[in-house]
Amino acid sequence: PVETVRAALEAGVKILGENYPEEAVGKIQAIGTTDAEWHMIGHVQSRKADLIPTNFSLMHSLDSVKLATRLNRFAAQTGRVLPALLEFNVDEEESKFGWSAVDESRWSELLVEVDMVLKLQNVTVRGLMTMPPLFDDPERTRPYFQKLHRLHDFLARNFPAADWSELSMGTSADFEAAVEEGATLVRVGTAIVGPRPPKRQE
Repeated sequence: PVETVRAALEAGVKILGENYPEEAVGKIQAIGTTDAEWHMIGHVQSRKADLIPTNFSLMHSLDSVKLATRLNRFAAQTGRVLPALLEFNVDEEESKFGWSAVDESRWSELLVEVDMVLKLQNVTVRGLMTMPPLFDDPERTRPYFQKLHRLHDFLARNFPAADWSELSMGTSADFEAAVEEGATLVRVGTAIVGPRPPKRQE
């Protein structure tokens, strides 16, 4: 809620992560100018891509060439270059978004589409993101963080001119393991402001 966001800002939070574009834009407009950055960390449907370039400093969840192309177009229309992270699915859950990177022996198949995104003029890749399974024991999540780091190194070798400086992985449940495995951005909203309130039924 907006009042929670305001309290976080007053406490010194500098980066705010949001899951839902339309809901986030309402908060951004309600709060107005702030020194904090807004990051889009949730899945974005292509039809809502126009909301991202004008409202967010970083897109964590760029998960397809189709979405990248739309973001590029809207960013160009507003005269912006949108920094983004490529989202990869490193586990077996088919419901997860992102390019499938489960099978390391097939990573070379990802290169054509990654190259297409890297060539866009108004979207600039800054690294990778993943959403591994949630476990009670963070050590069970560690292999997924390690896999994303290996993928990061693989892409950096294949596209050495690109910027691969960010690794967005880890949540309130497992961020210590994520940081130990190379995370530069962790998504710890629950640890800071508590669980998300249930959505009210209309």
